[in-house]
Amino acid sequence: MVVLALIAAFMVFVDGTIVNLTLAQLTSHLHASRSELEWAVNAYTLSFAAVMLGAGAITDTLGAKRVFVAGLVVFTLSSAVCAAAASMLVLNPARLVQGAGAALLLPSALVLATASATGEHARHRLVGWWAAAGGVGMAAGPLLGGALVALADWRAVFAVNVVIGIPAILWSIRSMPTAARGSRRLDFTGMGGATALIGGLVFALVQGPAQGWLSAPVIAAASLAAIGPAGLVRTRRPGRATLLPQGILSDRGFVTTAAQGALFNFAFYGLLFAMSLMLQQGRGLGALVSGLLFLPLTGLISLGSICAAPLARRIGRSAVLSIGQAVLTLTFLAVAWAGTSTALWPLVLALLPAGFSSGLLVPTMTSQSIDAVGPSLRGAASAVFNTSRQIGAAVGVATFGPLLGAAHDLEEGFVACVILGAAATAVALLLTALTRPGSLGPPAGGPHAQAPCTPDSMPERA
Repeated sequence: MVVLALIAAFMVFVDGTIVNLTLAQLTSHLHASRSELEWAVNAYTLSFAAVMLGAGAITDTLGAKRVFVAGLVVFTLSSAVCAAAASMLVLNPARLVQGAGAALLLPSALVLATASATGEHARHRLVGWWAAAGGVGMAAGPLLGGALVALADWRAVFAVNVVIGIPAILWSIRSMPTAARGSRRLDFTGMGGATALIGGLVFALVQGPAQGWLSAPVIAAASLAAIGPAGLVRTRRPGRATLLPQGILSDRGFVTTAAQGALFNFAFYGLLFAMSLMLQQGRGLGALVSGLLFLPLTGLISLGSICAAPLARRIGRSAVLSIGQAVLTLTFLAVAWAGTSTALWPLVLALLPAGFSSGLLVPTMTSQSIDAVGPSLRGAASAVFNTSRQIGAAVGVATFGPLLGAAHDLEEGFVACVILGAAATAVALLLTALTRPGSLGPPAGGPHAQAPCTPDSMPERA
């Protein structure tokens, strides 16, 4: 079960980054406009975020295996449609469905990954591996995307999911034990409210610059987003699996971590989108070279993810968050400076600490989010946390797209985007400073506890 969960985490996160390297070919092959390119990235993150809350409740209610297999089927079939798409009118709706499949996979995969844990120490070790698998997916995305586009074309980026997905479906059906159903009923009103809020918000942000902020579709989407919260708070009856359980919302550490996750993804995924266009369209680099230039950023995420828990055990979660956010803020400013240089080596050097600090942040925030609740609500907690991250990613791409400007001034737009990303990480750092250290988890084993930077040394309190 653990291996399948890690494969799922890899697939979900690799598709969050791999598509960025197809943007140049989508422009030439399918004649995609800037807003259509934004949707090629954001359609996935939009439905991912919109369905995620419901997916967490579904996981807690129907059982992780059923949701996991359903997610794999949806993800694999929609990837096949993406690979065969003849226009952006086919590709982007298929990306919406793909994001929904990913949303079903992620909370169920985390539950499956930790199901075999016999104690808190084992659970945090498995969470670390799960986060590292997602980090590997992030790291592999740009490089794998660049290689596939260079060796074949953009269709191969989606076809690879089919090659991995079909054996994973057969394996999961045959090897996974069926979990018992939960006793609570699903909150369909809340699911509708979450979908309306997130979908309307992202649609308005993406289409506003293209169609005009006062156009009928944008006003309708904004109105939908405005009424969405009513569905989220309406249903709170005993025995019903609400999307936002009170035990989650009342935890200050969880709410702070969810906000920090949104700010992190806003900056990180916005950077991936902006950097891809700047390198390929602004500087005229090929897909493979561009993918290699992403490697200093994404390649060190896995190492940072593995080292995060031992560091949290030694110095505490609050310190890990503060260090990671401070380093990320400073390195974003360095990336902005490097973007003005004609040489590429300053950009490569600036991206190295950005990757490692990003790797420190993700598992630290993930562990905090699931520690805030009991075992019966971990699917919901994972869903809420990852929903906040995906909303941040979608808003980041929607914001950075217009800020980049036209093709002839992409480098200037890139600098503005990265400075905005630095501001977002600075706000996350401020949230850490304003949150009492105890709510972010004390160090396990005391301040002098020693732990090597290896995955087998995951702490009891990560």
